Amino acid sequence: MTGRPDRNRLKAALWLLAGSLAWALAIGASAALSLLWREWQNRDAQAFVVALFGAGAFLAYAPATIIAKYLGGKRAETRFAATMVLLAGATIALTAVFFGYWYRLYYARWHEPAFSIGWTFQYVFTMAAAFYHFLVLGLRMYLPLGLAALLAFSLMQARQRR
Repeated sequence: MTGRPDRNRLKAALWLLAGSLAWALAIGASAALSLLWREWQNRDAQAFVVALFGAGAFLAYAPATIIAKYLGGKRAETRFAATMVLLAGATIALTAVFFGYWYRLYYARWHEPAFSIGWTFQYVFTMAAAFYHFLVLGLRMYLPLGLAALLAFSLMQARQRR
């Protein structure tokens, strides 16, 4: 046995890890640049927001690109579109979930005891409000650098053979 399949899997895993790190850095840089433009004064909050966006991007990259690879088919245009939609959607969704839990953690001290009916309503509506706030306030953090990174990463994925 030559060990070739194991080497190929390791190489693919390392490429996914490298891509995840690069994507997280690009999205974190986009958030940092956006915060600088808005002249946020609180450095601790800036670091937390950049880390939140980076974590969402890091965890979204591998599943999004793997699914896009299988859905994209043989045509480069289809792979490009699939990667764009899935990478953007997964990154936004995971970052919104992280933001929602952070939001929930803040308001938890005023909520009813866990797993009660009142707590369930409070949990659901707090998370819904957090997602709404993220869509209103957080999506602009991806512009303009995040959009350029999305185009570049999608183009790289489209050029790779299946």
